[in-house]
Amino acid sequence: MTKSAGAVPHLRRVLSLADLILYGIVSVTPSAPVTVFGLSSVQSRGHTVDTILIAMVAMVLTAVSYGRMASLYPSAGSAYTYVGRGLNLHLGFLAGWAMLLDYLIIPLFCVVYGSLIVARMFTHLPYLLIAGLFAGGMTYLNVRGIRSTARANQILMTFMCAVLGWFIVLAIRYLFVRQGWEGLVSVKPFYDPQEFDRWAILHATSFAALTYIGFDAVTTLAEDVKNPKRNVLLATVFVCLFTGIFGGFLTYLGQRVWPDFRTFPDIATAFMDVARRVGGEPLFNAMILLLAVANIGAGLTGQVGAARLLFGMGRDNVLPRRFFAHLSSKTATPTF
Repeated sequence: MTKSAGAVPHLRRVLSLADLILYGIVSVTPSAPVTVFGLSSVQSRGHTVDTILIAMVAMVLTAVSYGRMASLYPSAGSAYTYVGRGLNLHLGFLAGWAMLLDYLIIPLFCVVYGSLIVARMFTHLPYLLIAGLFAGGMTYLNVRGIRSTARANQILMTFMCAVLGWFIVLAIRYLFVRQGWEGLVSVKPFYDPQEFDRWAILHATSFAALTYIGFDAVTTLAEDVKNPKRNVLLATVFVCLFTGIFGGFLTYLGQRVWPDFRTFPDIATAFMDVARRVGGEPLFNAMILLLAVANIGAGLTGQVGAARLLFGMGRDNVLPRRFFAHLSSKTATPTF
């Protein structure tokens, strides 16, 4: 960053395409379908896979639009920058504040929910202490710089993939041992003539779309990534495709393991019951820990997005520039 008086501050372009994709996947979290599985199964009458894939089509089109705008305006700010420069500064201001609410709420929710999960696992620890460690840890990693955040994302992603990979292996074994290839390969998760209702599926799709929340966070790093005109588009589309295909596969296995959506003990935690059926208490507890780790990842990336958005608005003097457009001299990271 140039330190001359009046110089316009800029972030360092240090992230690769792989870093950006990893950031987007951690932001959405590979476990996203876990939280919507039960309710989506009931709403769609056992066709959750269809809802995930239909929502993917809409999200990929949105991702392409984001990527195209990022190629025109490769700077921090995401939709705030695109609307402000493409349409009107006042509309951009409104878009920026609307996005900011999202990026502020996500880290707060992740701290609260993740702390509750950990507090239930370690009952002797005070909740406020856990919440403070959650929030302080995420902030510390982000203040250290975007490379530190990228390394943390790699660790979180490794753990999440390990747990979900464990579930996939056990689910496949469970189905094959009990039903053979007929249990593994079936069209019923896509089309069950006894339950199929296209209006129910379309209604459930609006809920299943929540699986993709956070993919747009990729565009907030347009000023941190190398070759943003190419990489932002590729990353946003890849994140949506990965979320849809991987999420569809997870829900496919979930529906095959527990085909009768009417018998879930609790639709809010239906996927956890599926995990317990195939892997017992060890996998059930691992899935609980997975949700805590996923909240750390989503909160970490949400905080990064909020910082970049505020930085972009501050640099444009929409917010006080002296405060919001300040970058650390060591890490070139927004530090307010």
